[in-house]
Amino acid sequence: MTVAVLGSGPVGQTAALLLARWGVPVVLVDEHEVRDPVGSKAICQQRDTLDVWASLGAGCLAEEGLTWTTARTFHRDTELFSLKLPDGGSALPPFVNLSQARVEEVLDELIAAQPLIDIRRGHRVTGVTQPGRVVVECDTAAGPRRIEADYAIAATGARGDTVRRALGQHLAGVSFRDLFLICDIRADLPGWAAERRFWFDPPWNPGRQVLIHPCPGSQFRIDWQVPEDYDLAAEETGGALDRRIRAILGDRPYEVVWRSVYRFHTRLVERMRAGRVLLAGDCAHLVAPFGARGLNSGVADAENAAWKLAWVLRGDAGEELLESYHTERHAAAVENAEVTTATMDFLVPQDEARRRRRAEVLAGGVHAEVDSGRLAEPFWYTDSPLTTPDPRRPFAGRPPRGALPPPGPGVLLPDVTVPAGRLRALAREGFLLLTTPGVDADGVRSVEIPVGGALGARPGEAWLVRPDAYVAAVLRQPTRSDIERAWSAAAGRECSGRF
Repeated sequence: MTVAVLGSGPVGQTAALLLARWGVPVVLVDEHEVRDPVGSKAICQQRDTLDVWASLGAGCLAEEGLTWTTARTFHRDTELFSLKLPDGGSALPPFVNLSQARVEEVLDELIAAQPLIDIRRGHRVTGVTQPGRVVVECDTAAGPRRIEADYAIAATGARGDTVRRALGQHLAGVSFRDLFLICDIRADLPGWAAERRFWFDPPWNPGRQVLIHPCPGSQFRIDWQVPEDYDLAAEETGGALDRRIRAILGDRPYEVVWRSVYRFHTRLVERMRAGRVLLAGDCAHLVAPFGARGLNSGVADAENAAWKLAWVLRGDAGEELLESYHTERHAAAVENAEVTTATMDFLVPQDEARRRRRAEVLAGGVHAEVDSGRLAEPFWYTDSPLTTPDPRRPFAGRPPRGALPPPGPGVLLPDVTVPAGRLRALAREGFLLLTTPGVDADGVRSVEIPVGGALGARPGEAWLVRPDAYVAAVLRQPTRSDIERAWSAAAGRECSGRF
């Protein structure tokens, strides 16, 4: 029983490693013979993404990444506000910045050491069909090749049009007219190493925005919003790029390590499950990068897909469980699109009324109304068919920026440790029941937790946690039948008889 993972960017790499951890053989397909080691690209890794990678043996990414804890927002020369990121009680930082190239390098090392992953480089996918199994047609230097698998994860990125067409999908949505110039700069900027800085309408980019992220090795990623007719080559030749950079750095020496120009999009496929193929990451959804919701959401796609495919392939769930992948992750993509579209509408107002409104908000400096990007956070599966609601813990909706909802059904388990160990690590070994003293969990894989604490557990409760560390149900004085019903719902089928 094999899964083909199409595309070996960070999302595909993560999916392959997670599947292998569950004991599933993987064929990892990528069109490139070698990696492109240049450029920061996707640089912002959120705590829960780092947690997934740490569970795979890549804890060094959290250690190597540059931790930033403060997000500063300016209007022209005036600082409007700063946001301190909460530590969340976790040993992992809320965010780190690390180049995508380094992430790929570390994950490639883990893949090379994993015997269940067969990597096929230099394989350009030309077609995908599903005559019972998944058949992937590829072009290689040695000629056409065919790969067969029971299921597939399509993580071929934004340019994965061939795969999307083969699956009857396309990225519907909008593209923004303005461009964004991105430069990786190496320079000495004292005091900037732990802060993300965002400017509305700075004097050195009037009428538009600038975002600066610190990176390891005295590097800084600078994003300028520029007009749609911007010409990078002409600006470099005429010296305007140097003047643009020096308007920020002053007379300090600097080195341009990498530069590129991007157009941002908000686009989403209609279906993230197409038969036996699950679409993930940029292959399924594109959002503007303000808030770092692209890569982080893609890693969440990978974890959601991996445990569900593993349960189906092991016979612990029926194929209907895979439909919940679309239900849960498409809803997450819709929320990300809503959040980032609101940000882009504030950054680049589309009409005069919105421009006036933005000017009023910035002049007033009201923190809650200034939108420079809501930072990436987990999506909460409170409306999922796999979640058993608890009327004592109703979900109050999206919390304020920088805050997390209280623990409960559909919410990612807080990163806490009990005498038995770290709860998320224990959950990622399979379904787990957390019990308070007095609850009978005979025959069920369980861990006793204290009343109160980070979960706010109450006497006589049992918390059922999924293999991706999301809470599936909170049960009060449960019987064995109560536990089995919640477990069956969380696995998308009748109870298979084992946790």
